[in-house]
Amino acid sequence: MKSRKFFSIYLLVLAGVFFIIAFGCETDEEDVVLSVPELQTTAVTRITYTTAVSGGKIISDGGAAVTSRGVCWSISENPTIDDSKTTDGAGEGSFISNISGLSTNTYYLRAYAINSEGVGYGQQLCFVILDETNNTYTDSRDGTVYQTVTIDTVVWMAENLRFLPSVVGPETGSETIPYYYVYDYTGTNLDDAKATTTYQDYGVLYNWKAAKESCPAGWHVARNDEWTQLIDFFGGESVAGGKLKESSYNYWGYPNIGATNESGFTALPGGCRYSDGKFYNFGFVGFWWTGTESVSFENSAWHCYMTHDHINVGNGTYHKDGGFSVRCVRN
Repeated sequence: MKSRKFFSIYLLVLAGVFFIIAFGCETDEEDVVLSVPELQTTAVTRITYTTAVSGGKIISDGGAAVTSRGVCWSISENPTIDDSKTTDGAGEGSFISNISGLSTNTYYLRAYAINSEGVGYGQQLCFVILDETNNTYTDSRDGTVYQTVTIDTVVWMAENLRFLPSVVGPETGSETIPYYYVYDYTGTNLDDAKATTTYQDYGVLYNWKAAKESCPAGWHVARNDEWTQLIDFFGGESVAGGKLKESSYNYWGYPNIGATNESGFTALPGGCRYSDGKFYNFGFVGFWWTGTESVSFENSAWHCYMTHDHINVGNGTYHKDGGFSVRCVRN
């Protein structure tokens, strides 16, 4: 009886081992689905006339070790590793890429990572290398040539933006639809609007939606922190306006207090379009949208302003349907 009992136990144990082996192996041998790495491209910064800095962050290795990573770039969209590239180590995590050998052009850039399944790419970014000899930028959309100025390592357009794909009178407004205005012009004919000296000298007034969309590729509407950096570089809000304003009476109304334009920024008083559907303050106040929304007031965004009778720079929030000037900053 004992031998039969032990034999039965032996069979049960053997069956259990068989079950574990059979089904355990089946689980272990399930196919693992591999894929190319997933990653993000880091913003392009520290742009000079020949170099820039970017990088990436590996989100997923795709189930296989990342053997190479970096950024690739080209003057054509969707660059690949067959174009110019850096090689910045292997493995997961974030990495920094130092880019060199650039020249005057608009470039497209993506981070990349390679594993046994192939190459994964991050999102495409665009950046611009300016001409070191003449400090100008030509907007390929309409051929407009802008003077530029580098202040505290940031490249600014030294003129108000003039991109004008359409135009409406001041009575037309919206917080969500992009609208473009030329001070004192009330029609909708582009050629007529562009023929005005107001447009040619002072540029366009944009509602905030239009402002966010209107800088050319490789540029963006200056953020609140970038305006703060600019203002602090010239002594702070109480005095920076004088150093930023164009210094004659050709554009600013008398007395244009403290205006020296020692910055080369050449701020001009393009006036504004308020929510009541009217133009105001041309020649006396310049208003510039920032790319920063207000967190305290719904449907509002930050702006900066300068006046003819003070040397300070002010800032505040306004409804996004307002029409203000725009200064673009290089990415």
